[in-house]
Amino acid sequence: MARGKQDNSLDAPKGLRTSVIPRRRDPLEQSDRFGRFTEWIARAMGTPWFIVGLTVFVVAWMLWNTLLPNAWRFDSAALGFIALTLVLSLQASYAAPLILLAQNRQDDRDRVQIEQDRQRAERNLADTEYLAREVVALRLAVRDMATKDFIRAELRALLEDLDKGEPADNGRARA
Repeated sequence: MARGKQDNSLDAPKGLRTSVIPRRRDPLEQSDRFGRFTEWIARAMGTPWFIVGLTVFVVAWMLWNTLLPNAWRFDSAALGFIALTLVLSLQASYAAPLILLAQNRQDDRDRVQIEQDRQRAERNLADTEYLAREVVALRLAVRDMATKDFIRAELRALLEDLDKGEPADNGRARA
């Protein structure tokens, strides 16, 4: 590949694969970046520090527009702090959709996690059933196998037959 082009190969460190002209961003990457931003906003708005900061902001706004001289005021307490109401409404109108977007992304992640858990549970069940069948097959095979006690009893019977002087017939009757 030429040096001036974007090189995505693995033979160079990632930091060295940049070009002078910035490349166009992938729309999926941009949407993911926006999604991460919405999650950051939703997390930040759900903290006590955000509530404390917003309260301090509102109190400072009201004190500024109430206690300072008229020339320095920019929002009228007599009119019910219209600008403050507008700012808080604007903040709320952007906060609600951002929080919903963050929740949708979390729902998507949860859905994927649930599907992976379901597949893992199916594999575990299949493995367990296979192992159960194998254990049953081993039990059946062991049941047909001669045990030490059975072999000892047979050997004792043969020894007794030999001690009596009778030929061993291995359980077969003479004709």
